[in-house]
Amino acid sequence: MQGEGPAAGRLATFVRLGGCNLSCSWCDTSYTWDGARFDLRTEITSTAVETIAAKVTTDLVVITGGEPLLHQERPGWTALLRTLTQQQRAIHVETNGTVRPTPMSLQHVAMWVVSPKLRNAGTHRGRQRARLATEWPALAAQHDGRAHLKIVCEGADDVQEAARLAERWGWPAGQVWAMPQGASVERLAQTWPAVVEAAAAAGLNASHRLHVLAWGQQRGH
Repeated sequence: MQGEGPAAGRLATFVRLGGCNLSCSWCDTSYTWDGARFDLRTEITSTAVETIAAKVTTDLVVITGGEPLLHQERPGWTALLRTLTQQQRAIHVETNGTVRPTPMSLQHVAMWVVSPKLRNAGTHRGRQRARLATEWPALAAQHDGRAHLKIVCEGADDVQEAARLAERWGWPAGQVWAMPQGASVERLAQTWPAVVEAAAAAGLNASHRLHVLAWGQQRGH
Protein backbone atom coordinates (compact mmCIF):
# COMPACT_ATOMS: atom_id res chain seq x y z
CA MET A 1 0.00 0.00 0.00
CA GLN A 2 1.41 3.41 -0.96
CA GLY A 3 1.22 5.28 2.31
CA GLU A 4 2.22 8.80 1.37
CA GLY A 5 2.20 11.51 -1.27
CA PRO A 6 -0.14 11.99 -4.24
CA ALA A 7 -0.88 8.25 -4.60
CA ALA A 8 -1.53 7.57 -0.90
CA GLY A 9 -3.96 4.72 -0.35
CA ARG A 10 -3.29 2.99 -3.67
CA LEU A 11 -2.28 -0.64 -3.88
CA ALA A 12 1.29 -0.80 -5.09
CA THR A 13 4.27 -3.06 -5.53
CA PHE A 14 7.51 -1.51 -4.24
CA VAL A 15 10.92 -2.08 -5.79
CA ARG A 16 13.51 -0.73 -3.36
CA LEU A 17 17.02 -0.16 -4.73
CA GLY A 18 20.16 0.15 -2.63
CA GLY A 19 22.58 3.05 -2.37
CA CYS A 20 22.10 6.75 -1.68
CA ASN A 21 24.13 9.91 -2.19
CA LEU A 22 22.68 11.54 0.95
CA SER A 23 22.48 10.45 4.59
CA CYS A 24 19.43 12.06 6.17
CA SER A 25 19.55 11.98 9.97
CA TRP A 26 15.97 10.68 10.23
CA CYS A 27 16.10 8.22 7.31
CA ASP A 28 13.90 5.18 7.97
CA THR A 29 15.44 3.12 5.16
CA SER A 30 19.10 3.56 6.08
CA TYR A 31 19.57 -0.19 5.66
CA THR A 32 19.75 0.55 1.94
CA TRP A 33 22.93 2.63 2.21
CA ASP A 34 24.46 2.85 5.72
CA GLY A 35 27.26 0.31 5.80
CA ALA A 36 28.37 1.46 9.25
CA ARG A 37 25.12 0.25 10.82
CA PHE A 38 23.99 -2.52 8.49
CA ASP A 39 25.58 -5.37 6.55
CA LEU A 40 24.80 -4.21 3.03
CA ARG A 41 25.93 -7.55 1.61
CA THR A 42 22.84 -9.13 3.14
CA GLU A 43 20.52 -6.12 2.96
CA ILE A 44 21.03 -5.55 -0.78
CA THR A 45 20.69 -8.56 -3.08
CA SER A 46 20.89 -8.81 -6.86
CA THR A 47 17.59 -9.86 -8.40
CA ALA A 48 16.86 -10.54 -12.06
CA VAL A 49 14.40 -8.21 -13.77
CA GLU A 50 12.31 -11.21 -14.79
CA THR A 51 12.03 -12.28 -11.15
CA ILE A 52 10.93 -8.82 -10.07
CA ALA A 53 8.39 -8.54 -12.87
CA ALA A 54 6.91 -11.94 -12.04
CA LYS A 55 6.20 -10.79 -8.49
CA VAL A 56 4.30 -7.65 -9.53
CA THR A 57 0.58 -8.07 -8.87
CA THR A 58 -0.60 -4.44 -8.91
CA ASP A 59 -1.18 -1.85 -11.60
CA LEU A 60 1.11 0.57 -9.75
CA VAL A 61 4.83 -0.05 -9.24
CA VAL A 62 6.83 2.34 -7.05
CA ILE A 63 10.60 2.37 -7.53
CA THR A 64 12.26 3.84 -4.47
CA GLY A 65 15.41 3.60 -2.39
CA GLY A 66 17.87 4.76 -1.23
CA GLU A 67 18.22 6.93 -4.30
CA PRO A 68 17.02 4.87 -7.28
CA LEU A 69 18.22 7.27 -9.96
CA LEU A 70 21.82 6.39 -9.13
CA HIS A 71 21.13 3.22 -11.16
CA GLN A 72 19.92 4.92 -14.35
CA GLU A 73 23.02 4.14 -16.39
CA ARG A 74 22.89 0.42 -15.61
CA PRO A 75 21.38 -2.06 -18.08
CA GLY A 76 19.13 -3.49 -15.38
CA TRP A 77 17.41 -0.12 -14.93
CA THR A 78 16.54 0.09 -18.61
CA ALA A 79 15.38 -3.52 -18.66
CA LEU A 80 13.21 -3.01 -15.57
CA LEU A 81 11.44 0.06 -16.94
CA ARG A 82 10.87 -1.50 -20.33
CA THR A 83 9.54 -4.72 -18.84
CA LEU A 84 7.14 -2.93 -16.49
CA THR A 85 5.95 -0.76 -19.37
CA GLN A 86 5.31 -3.85 -21.48
CA GLN A 87 3.23 -5.20 -18.59
CA GLN A 88 1.24 -1.94 -18.73
CA ARG A 89 2.19 -1.00 -15.18
CA ALA A 90 2.11 2.61 -14.02
CA ILE A 91 5.63 3.41 -12.83
CA HIS A 92 6.18 5.94 -10.04
CA VAL A 93 9.69 6.88 -8.92
CA GLU A 94 10.58 8.41 -5.54
CA THR A 95 13.79 10.48 -5.65
CA ASN A 96 15.61 13.03 -3.52
CA GLY A 97 15.89 15.29 -6.55
CA THR A 98 19.68 15.61 -6.65
CA VAL A 99 20.07 13.35 -9.71
CA ARG A 100 18.94 14.30 -13.20
CA PRO A 101 16.43 11.99 -14.89
CA THR A 102 17.61 10.55 -18.19
CA PRO A 103 15.48 10.76 -21.35
CA MET A 104 14.84 7.02 -21.11
CA SER A 105 13.57 7.36 -17.55
CA LEU A 106 11.35 10.27 -18.51
CA GLN A 107 9.87 8.18 -21.30
CA HIS A 108 8.73 5.36 -19.01
CA VAL A 109 7.90 6.95 -15.65
CA ALA A 110 4.30 8.09 -15.15
CA MET A 111 4.89 10.05 -11.94
CA TRP A 112 7.89 11.49 -10.15
CA VAL A 113 7.72 12.16 -6.42
CA VAL A 114 10.63 14.47 -5.68
CA SER A 115 11.70 14.93 -2.05
CA PRO A 116 14.34 17.65 -1.66
CA LYS A 117 15.76 17.78 1.85
CA LEU A 118 15.44 20.69 4.26
CA ARG A 119 17.91 21.56 7.02
CA ASN A 120 16.15 19.11 9.34
CA ALA A 121 17.78 16.26 7.40
CA GLY A 122 21.24 17.17 8.71
CA THR A 123 24.56 17.70 6.95
CA HIS A 124 24.63 14.37 5.06
CA ARG A 125 28.14 13.70 6.44
CA GLY A 126 29.59 15.72 3.61
CA ARG A 127 28.45 13.13 1.05
CA GLN A 128 26.72 15.64 -1.22
CA ARG A 129 24.84 18.89 -0.98
CA ALA A 130 21.11 18.28 -1.08
CA ARG A 131 20.63 20.57 -4.05
CA LEU A 132 17.69 20.11 -6.42
CA ALA A 133 18.70 19.35 -10.00
CA THR A 134 17.43 22.02 -12.40
CA GLU A 135 15.51 19.54 -14.55
CA TRP A 136 12.84 18.98 -11.90
CA PRO A 137 11.30 22.48 -11.80
CA ALA A 138 11.29 22.45 -15.60
CA LEU A 139 9.38 19.16 -15.56
CA ALA A 140 6.88 20.52 -13.03
CA ALA A 141 6.38 23.61 -15.18
CA GLN A 142 4.85 21.43 -17.90
CA HIS A 143 1.73 21.26 -15.68
CA ASP A 144 0.95 17.68 -16.70
CA GLY A 145 0.83 16.41 -13.11
CA ARG A 146 3.83 14.10 -13.50
CA ALA A 147 6.15 15.79 -11.00
CA HIS A 148 5.21 16.29 -7.35
CA LEU A 149 7.20 17.69 -4.45
CA LYS A 150 6.98 15.76 -1.17
CA ILE A 151 8.92 17.49 1.58
CA VAL A 152 9.51 16.07 5.06
CA CYS A 153 8.62 18.65 7.71
CA GLU A 154 9.00 18.61 11.49
CA GLY A 155 6.79 21.63 12.13
CA ALA A 156 5.35 24.89 10.85
CA ASP A 157 8.74 26.49 10.14
CA ASP A 158 9.65 23.64 7.81
CA VAL A 159 6.32 23.92 5.98
CA GLN A 160 6.92 27.62 5.44
CA GLU A 161 10.40 26.87 4.12
CA ALA A 162 8.91 24.26 1.78
CA ALA A 163 6.38 26.79 0.51
CA ARG A 164 9.13 29.33 -0.17
CA LEU A 165 11.19 26.79 -2.08
CA ALA A 166 8.21 25.67 -4.14
CA GLU A 167 7.48 29.28 -5.06
CA ARG A 168 11.13 29.93 -5.94
CA TRP A 169 11.17 26.87 -8.20
CA GLY A 170 7.83 27.76 -9.79
CA TRP A 171 6.32 24.48 -8.64
CA PRO A 172 2.49 24.39 -8.84
CA ALA A 173 1.13 24.47 -5.28
CA GLY A 174 -1.33 21.70 -6.11
CA GLN A 175 1.65 19.39 -6.69
CA VAL A 176 3.41 20.15 -3.40
CA TRP A 177 2.99 17.92 -0.34
CA ALA A 178 4.15 18.60 3.20
CA MET A 179 4.70 15.35 5.09
CA PRO A 180 5.37 14.96 8.82
CA GLN A 181 8.68 13.50 9.90
CA GLY A 182 8.28 10.30 11.88
CA ALA A 183 8.73 6.55 11.57
CA SER A 184 6.47 5.67 14.50
CA VAL A 185 2.85 6.34 15.38
CA GLU A 186 3.99 8.23 18.47
CA ARG A 187 6.32 10.54 16.54
CA LEU A 188 3.72 11.23 13.85
CA ALA A 189 1.20 12.16 16.54
CA GLN A 190 3.66 14.87 17.59
CA THR A 191 4.50 16.27 14.15
CA TRP A 192 1.29 15.84 12.11
CA PRO A 193 -0.98 18.48 13.74
CA ALA A 194 1.43 21.37 13.22
CA VAL A 195 2.38 20.23 9.72
CA VAL A 196 -1.17 19.85 8.42
CA GLU A 197 -2.27 23.17 9.93
CA ALA A 198 0.68 25.03 8.44
CA ALA A 199 0.20 23.34 5.06
CA ALA A 200 -3.43 24.43 4.93
CA ALA A 201 -2.42 27.99 5.80
CA ALA A 202 0.24 27.98 3.06
CA GLY A 203 -2.09 26.54 0.42
CA LEU A 204 -0.18 23.25 0.14
CA ASN A 205 -1.27 19.63 0.25
CA ALA A 206 -0.48 17.56 3.33
CA SER A 207 0.31 13.86 3.33
CA HIS A 208 0.24 11.56 6.34
CA ARG A 209 2.20 8.27 6.44
CA LEU A 210 -0.55 5.67 6.31
CA HIS A 211 1.77 2.67 6.27
CA VAL A 212 3.33 3.78 9.56
CA LEU A 213 -0.11 4.15 11.13
CA ALA A 214 -1.03 0.65 10.00
CA TRP A 215 2.21 -1.31 10.43
CA GLY A 216 4.65 0.84 12.39
CA GLN A 217 8.25 0.19 11.40
CA GLN A 218 7.70 -3.28 9.92
CA ARG A 219 9.46 -3.75 6.60
CA GLY A 220 7.56 -4.89 3.56
CA HIS A 221 4.58 -2.53 3.78
